[in-house]
Amino acid sequence: MWACCKSDPKFKLKLLKKKFLPRQQGDLTIAYDVLQAYDSSYLVQVTIDNNNPLGRLDHWNLTWEWTRGEFIQTMKGAYTREITYTDCVYGVAGQYYKDMDFSKVINCQKNPVISDLPPEKYNDTEIGKIPFCCRNGTLLPILMDPSQSKSIFQMQVFKCPPDLDKKSIFPPARWKIMGVLNSAYSCGPPLKVEPAKFPDPRGLDATTYSIASWQIVCNITKPKQRSTRCCVSFSAYYNESIVPCNTCACGCDDDDTNRHCNPNARAMLLPSEALLVPFENRTLKTVAWAKLKHFRVPKKLPCGDNCGVSINWHIVSDYKGGWSARITLFNWKPFPFENWFTAMQFKKSVSLGFEKVYSFNGSLLTKFNNTIFMQGLQGTSYLIGEDNGTYLKVPGKQQSVISFTKKFKPNMQIAKGDGFPSKVLFNGEECSIPTQFPLQTANQQNVYLVQEILVLVLAFTMNHILY
Repeated sequence: MWACCKSDPKFKLKLLKKKFLPRQQGDLTIAYDVLQAYDSSYLVQVTIDNNNPLGRLDHWNLTWEWTRGEFIQTMKGAYTREITYTDCVYGVAGQYYKDMDFSKVINCQKNPVISDLPPEKYNDTEIGKIPFCCRNGTLLPILMDPSQSKSIFQMQVFKCPPDLDKKSIFPPARWKIMGVLNSAYSCGPPLKVEPAKFPDPRGLDATTYSIASWQIVCNITKPKQRSTRCCVSFSAYYNESIVPCNTCACGCDDDDTNRHCNPNARAMLLPSEALLVPFENRTLKTVAWAKLKHFRVPKKLPCGDNCGVSINWHIVSDYKGGWSARITLFNWKPFPFENWFTAMQFKKSVSLGFEKVYSFNGSLLTKFNNTIFMQGLQGTSYLIGEDNGTYLKVPGKQQSVISFTKKFKPNMQIAKGDGFPSKVLFNGEECSIPTQFPLQTANQQNVYLVQEILVLVLAFTMNHILY
């Protein structure tokens, strides 16, 4: 038998179209991809991607809110800060899963807090063995290391009635993520997107898809209620005084300020050696320096900056052909910062004048407002914490010199602000900047005038000797 088929030009195939929202861009994105689905549970993979070139998270903590009574049975690649099953035993889950041993459940909280595993747990067959996990919650910028800009963990989620079928999967809401001395992030609601693609786990040239996927987009914000966690001080070779970090740059305790210091007073100028002294021990040096230089000493001294990290920007030289600066990082925290970075932007473009960073690995990012990006060289990428072993606390410190040329910008006014950054970031956190620059004193200007007169006199004398 033979059968011939002829296509009908009027026939239209009605495809079942699923509505998916387009994936969005953000400083940080979180993917919630369901890999396996059962009637009463599902396996989900959570992927955190750091997309901001200058953004960063250290020791991240992720939290959300379950909306349908779900709970976490098992987890790999991360862990919950609290292991508790009380809410399950006395809730809907305990009534439905009567034969379940809840003592083996990871977490039953409505708002669990989740953290990354330490590196030594990477090869743990029970909770590790997940790609991009186990880095103590460090998410570096792609500029530094793309392989460390992503974190992944998996968890088995159990559901409660009436959502007891494979199709009833609801992602958690009210996502929040935060780090230690990092920028604040604001996250949007989960958006249903096209299923994610993954390479075949067997190593074959095939593609697997998630059962369902949601995307959570988080962007860096500047909340008014939270102060920054780092600050900057300015200094220069032409002025002996340091312009310190702003008063209460990183916040002040209301109870302490009412009794001991003035949170609204301008920070007092410091001698250079005071930068190495904790603020609580600077009072004698600050007052003595003010009296020596005939500065006004307020009756109630200004409060400290209370910052975990401070950065000093010092103008080293300024001559006709170029100028140079020195940057010093001080870590006042008891813990170190591994793979640290700092970035600086200037009001006037330094793209044509930037030459070299000597002790750090530095480069110019022309696409990001001509930002100078600096990080530690191999062996120096570890900014140690404050040392409490001595009588006086000593901060962890690293330092480098940066050179610039005036070949393309000969009219730069370094002392009037062109040589000082207008924006400084440390590990993605924007630092507080002083509201004033070191002044070029009259004495210093007179020295320059005397030097110029001496040069003219010397030239005039040599001219007469030759002729």
